[in-house]
Amino acid sequence: MVGVTVAPWPSAGSESVCEHCGAYVSDQFCRVYGDNSDRVHRCPECDTYCRLTRGSAAGIDVAIPDPETSPGRHGGEADV
Repeated sequence: MVGVTVAPWPSAGSESVCEHCGAYVSDQFCRVYGDNSDRVHRCPECDTYCRLTRGSAAGIDVAIPDPETSPGRHGGEADV
C-alpha cells in the first residue's frame, strides 16, 4: 500500500489581487505567472495572454506592445 500526503499550497492571501489594476486573481495564477513572491504585476483584466505568458505578470518588461499604451493593438479599438 502506498501512503500519500496532501500538502496544500499556502494561500497568497492579501496578495491575490493584480498590483496594476486591483482585479482579483486566483492563488494558482499568482503561483504560475507571478514573481518569486507570488505577486502579480499584470493580469488578464489589464494585459494580453501573449504578454502575460512572457513575463509581464511577474513584472518583467516584454517586447510585445502594451495594450494600454498602444491603441488598436490586440483586437482593441483605437481612440480617434
